[in-house]
Amino acid sequence: MKNKMSGFFEKISPVLDKIGTNKYLQTITGAMMATFGPVILGSFATLLAVLAASQKWTQVQAVASNIGNVTINMLAVYIVFLVAKHLVTQFIPSDDGTSAGIIALMSFFILTPLGQIKDGKNLITAIPTTWLSAQGVFSALIVGMLVGRMYVYIKQHGWTIKMPAGVPPMVSGAFASLIPGVVIGVIAGLISFFFMSTSWGSVHQMVYSIIQVPLRGLGGSIGAMVTVSLVMQVLWFFGIHGTSVVLPLVTPIWLAMDIENLNAIQAGHAAPNVLGLAFFNIITWGGTALGLVLLMLIAKSKRYRELGRLAVVPALFGITEPVIFGTPLVLNFDLAVPFITNNTIVLLLSYFATKIGLVANFTGVQSIFGLPLGFQAAVEGRVSIVILQLVIQLIIAPLLWYPWLRHADNKALKAEQSAA
Repeated sequence: MKNKMSGFFEKISPVLDKIGTNKYLQTITGAMMATFGPVILGSFATLLAVLAASQKWTQVQAVASNIGNVTINMLAVYIVFLVAKHLVTQFIPSDDGTSAGIIALMSFFILTPLGQIKDGKNLITAIPTTWLSAQGVFSALIVGMLVGRMYVYIKQHGWTIKMPAGVPPMVSGAFASLIPGVVIGVIAGLISFFFMSTSWGSVHQMVYSIIQVPLRGLGGSIGAMVTVSLVMQVLWFFGIHGTSVVLPLVTPIWLAMDIENLNAIQAGHAAPNVLGLAFFNIITWGGTALGLVLLMLIAKSKRYRELGRLAVVPALFGITEPVIFGTPLVLNFDLAVPFITNNTIVLLLSYFATKIGLVANFTGVQSIFGLPLGFQAAVEGRVSIVILQLVIQLIIAPLLWYPWLRHADNKALKAEQSAA
């Protein structure tokens, strides 16, 4: 059975490697990772605005709300630029993608319906924030991808203005992006004109209605999260970077749900979503490997005791590579069951604990990798979430690992005694 499974994954490994290194998935991963700075800043600013409102710190609330508005409430703006920029560098390494990013941003605004606000007797044109935040994330991804690909196509076919060799690179680069900018801008204008006559009214509304809402229904359920967790861990077990293969597909969905939570909290409402990227990252922190490391500290075999001592400090900060590759957990069928299923079990337990009100809904604040146990959950601003993470890592995880490590530990002890 073991040989058959190993043989199967050896056969499909090249396919999974291609998926993991796919230019479009790499683009989404790079773009979403690059937005984490504004998202984390905006997350904390939103919590500060809520605290300031409760304490009637008017000026602090105003500044914090403004930071939230220009970060998490403008996430789609950052994404559309970054997606186009990253995609171009995937196809044309010599191009930094900045021009494509600017063109994508321009196209996104062309496709965004404008509004008007009244200032005394004057009407002022304004850009509604509806499509700049969570609701516009998927249209930003699509626009960024399409603009980046069109830019690459135009450049690769030489449909650009080429300047003489002596012209400074800054000037020649500006002229090289002139034709792509005009062509793509005109196409965006025509598309916007077409959608004005439809029942949707804009591309953003069409994408939100047909793509984002259904995907959220599928990818934003506990069933989808459990499936993602299992697939990721199975891939990890066979030595394939499951996070790189699977997580980019669901990050836009889960991150949009987190932003909805933050916006609701800022408006004084309860967080509407139980699940999200913050929920997944905090609950599956370190892959529950800390529980395994703690058990290793009291193992009978010297092999596991020594490994536990080496791995315990990194594991307290969520860094589990020493135990993953030192045990090893990859292709270790003695520990396969907990390695693959532990994340799923704690996700289900945490979901139901939240649903029944035992644990507060996650606020959606994104944590920074490398924060120690407890502190990583504290960014959500809820004591019950911190307690939940501590219970998972210090009680539930060791219990889930115990019978399997005990069996492996006894085998290692016998091997050591025989060698002695």
